Amino acid sequence: MSELVARTGRHQQRYENGYRLVAGCVPFRYKSSNGDSSSEKIVQVLMINSPSGPGLLFPKGGWENDETVEEAAAREAVEEAGVRGDLMDFLGYYEFRSKTHQDEFSPEGLCRAAMFALFVKEELELWPEQSTRNRSWLDVSEALESLRHAWMRDALECFCKWHEDKLNEMKG
Repeated sequence: MSELVARTGRHQQRYENGYRLVAGCVPFRYKSSNGDSSSEKIVQVLMINSPSGPGLLFPKGGWENDETVEEAAAREAVEEAGVRGDLMDFLGYYEFRSKTHQDEFSPEGLCRAAMFALFVKEELELWPEQSTRNRSWLDVSEALESLRHAWMRDALECFCKWHEDKLNEMKG
């Protein structure tokens, strides 16, 4: 098997109207509340630390010219969090300003992130950014308190509404 390597550089980066386009996901899984299969399943989300400061994040990064936005979101989940799974629904676009990614195409550091729900099926033992990233599974309430950026809180709230709607559809 070939070794996984994180993409680097900006030559493939997509921009639109002064915004750097990024893609990411809210990785999630289910945990039984007391180990009993008939019990309520608790949703947990996977978060990663940032090498550049305190607080936790969802995996996200640049959307490149040679991939779809869904491929970019799935790639970032592998590179930053070391997880693979089923990319579910689109949660929305979130605009923010990056202090670390200002460049000639986006001098203000403006970014627009396309975020998706990702149902995690596999946690990799080795992944490209494991030396700088720790991953943590958190209940949604813990995640809301730990998120570093307000726009990611908005994405998580959107994920919660999406998830509730999905459950109600299944109960039909």
